[in-house]
Amino acid sequence: MARLRSRILQLFSPNKQLLLQLEHLLGFIPKHIPYYEMALNHRSKIDDAQDNNERLEFLGDAILGALVAEYLFKRYPYQPEGYLTELRSRIVRRETLNNVAMRMGLQKMVQYNKNDRGLSRSHIFGNALEALIGAVYLDQGFVKTRRFILQQIIKPYIDIELLESTDTNYKNQLLSWAQKNSHNISFDTLDEKTEGTRKLFTVGIMLNGELVASGTGFNKKEAGQVAAQKALEVLSVS
Repeated sequence: MARLRSRILQLFSPNKQLLLQLEHLLGFIPKHIPYYEMALNHRSKIDDAQDNNERLEFLGDAILGALVAEYLFKRYPYQPEGYLTELRSRIVRRETLNNVAMRMGLQKMVQYNKNDRGLSRSHIFGNALEALIGAVYLDQGFVKTRRFILQQIIKPYIDIELLESTDTNYKNQLLSWAQKNSHNISFDTLDEKTEGTRKLFTVGIMLNGELVASGTGFNKKEAGQVAAQKALEVLSVS
């Protein structure tokens, strides 16, 4: 009966197209569409913190981290805490989530300022995925959110075995290369500013006194990883 009511609501909803897209993406029919509309509104489109997706992103980030931790705890009953922590960080890191979001087609649904070309190359789609998880939690509750993360995100889009065998800590790779080749390297904060309600950091990588690459992120660690990845490409380090 509940599913029939949802179908009727979908047929007569002014947001019929969005509901159809969300049902395909989520695997269920949403009950409270405003949560999802907010999750898909980037601050470049709606500056008001009450209407953009930053608060939902905060909520979704916490829920995703907890449920991924539970998933790994059960999957690897004999691995130590450090191993589980590192693997969780690889799953929930910005690059991974942004890649998943784009493979899911979320970039076609997120509302953002398309005149800002830099945004489409940033992590806003991964951030929107976290906001979407927050929306699912508020709309459907904990059990369905766990099912959504496992069935619609981890199983189809996260290759756990590949993440286990891949070193995605670009900063460590770069520092190791520099040490082996007797180079002096440092990570310097080049800029720090506020965008909306969040701080944005730019970190530059100085190699023997010269800037070779820079990266931007919502914390220094993230910005450093982005910069390190760029530096590895510039220096052709494999």
